[in-house]
Amino acid sequence: MKYAILTHGGAASPHAHSDGCVKAAEAARDVLESGGDALSAALAATVMLEDDPRFNAGTGSNLRFDGKTIEMDASVMTSDARFGAVACIERVKNPVLVAARVMETPHLLIVGDGATSFARACGFDAYDPTTEGARSKHARAMADLRGQGDGDFATDVAPWQKIDWPRLWNFASEPPIQDTVGAVVRDGQGRFAATASTGGTVYMLRGRVGDSPLMGCGVYAGPAGAVAATGVGEEIVRRFLAKTVYDWLEEGIPAARAAQRGIAKFPEIVDVGLLVASREGQAIASNRNMASALIVG
Repeated sequence: MKYAILTHGGAASPHAHSDGCVKAAEAARDVLESGGDALSAALAATVMLEDDPRFNAGTGSNLRFDGKTIEMDASVMTSDARFGAVACIERVKNPVLVAARVMETPHLLIVGDGATSFARACGFDAYDPTTEGARSKHARAMADLRGQGDGDFATDVAPWQKIDWPRLWNFASEPPIQDTVGAVVRDGQGRFAATASTGGTVYMLRGRVGDSPLMGCGVYAGPAGAVAATGVGEEIVRRFLAKTVYDWLEEGIPAARAAQRGIAKFPEIVDVGLLVASREGQAIASNRNMASALIVG
């Protein structure tokens, strides 16, 4: 069986950033061609994406409302039903590698301070993922929230402008006056793996969790294939997107058609993208520009 590697930089990520997705896919290819399996390859690809500060995962993750806090989510799943995830983990360089260590435990998901402590127990060093790009993005987002910005975040900010959001403030500081990366791999032995890693959305309270660490929402893998989703997390969770698309693969629907059906479940205003690999094919789909890469060997 031919292998396939699909990577993305998040729904609405510029096509110009696809070079980062290509490098991630090439890292996965090197693992496969050295005898590694789908899981090892998918992790290698996702680490490359997390380390690229242009993407909202790992280094470069979005700041939460307070402009100081970064909480990240990540997950990994393989076709033999192994799954591991972390949510709201702080101060680690590669959340997806911590998620992979969760797979070694009886747990599926570890969150918050527990996830960070788990990472330290596993030997992951403390790391500050904040970048100047993230600070600039936060400043522009807050300006839009106050009605003084350039409108770049008009869609994201609209729900927050309808509520008294300072009353919901759950940070230690006083209140001031969504993208994901992922990979899907099919190795030469027909094994699948899917990963997702994210720094969250533009506007987030402390403790918010999106689709990325939730099995069947951000990722799903099984004998019929693997799926990784990106976009507005709450909307992806509502549609149980990754498992829904996977079920279509099990029914024999081709990867390209399954991907397009998944995208069609969302209104145009909602950003969404998919990586889908089956035994017979693979597909990348999004209703926005989306940095991505595909290698088949």
